[in-house]
Amino acid sequence: MTDILVSMSGTVAIVTINRPAQRNSMTLSMWQEMAAIFKRLDADPGTRAIILTGAGSDFSTGADIVEFAKVRSDAAQSTAYEVAVDASSDAIQSTSKPTIAVLRGYCLGGGCHLSMSCDFRFADPTAQIGIPAARLSIIYGVRSTQRLLSLVGVSAAKRILFSAERFGPDAGLKNGFLDDVSPDAMASALAFAQTMAANAPLSIAGAKRILNDVVMGLGTLDADAAQQLIDAASNSYDYAEGRNAFAEKRPPKFEGR
Repeated sequence: MTDILVSMSGTVAIVTINRPAQRNSMTLSMWQEMAAIFKRLDADPGTRAIILTGAGSDFSTGADIVEFAKVRSDAAQSTAYEVAVDASSDAIQSTSKPTIAVLRGYCLGGGCHLSMSCDFRFADPTAQIGIPAARLSIIYGVRSTQRLLSLVGVSAAKRILFSAERFGPDAGLKNGFLDDVSPDAMASALAFAQTMAANAPLSIAGAKRILNDVVMGLGTLDADAAQQLIDAASNSYDYAEGRNAFAEKRPPKFEGR
């Protein structure tokens, strides 16, 4: 059985963590595979948006602790493991395509890390979110902590990390972790993904790069790289197409060039 599935709904890719019997916990090899999948989808011009979800009743309970004795048993292995986790989340965050995590059931620990690497988080009423690192004597990684801080603010981030308590959809909307809650989160996410997929890819890629660089900390934003993205969009076919479509009162047909 394939642990991570990829399917397409039009121009929207759906990436599914596929270990439902293990509540979609992530093995070391799966962290590595996830990074490769998102890099491949980022390079695919036929993919305009990406949804990340879990098979069965849960999104993901995060790292597969059962294998920790073999792959994360000391400081050296822990460092290598965190490198793989960060590479996975960085690949998700850095893709130029808009991304949505669709949450149901448990979204815990490393599962939160995956969901926070996406641009948006849509949940159904069953979602239970938490970071139990403080119950395992694990310090949540720097980049995942940065992402949490950017979403919920310092006070809520400390509450989530210090207490290790789970919270539901209502609290997730209130603290800023979640963007949308609905009975059919996948349908809502697909509708929103299709809306974004119809917009100019270069505009989304540029805005995403700038926003991500800013929220990930002072000094992270590369102003020259941001200006290059802005200039490339201004000189693009899609910019001319957008202007022409507006003038002609028709939907634009963007090509990402």
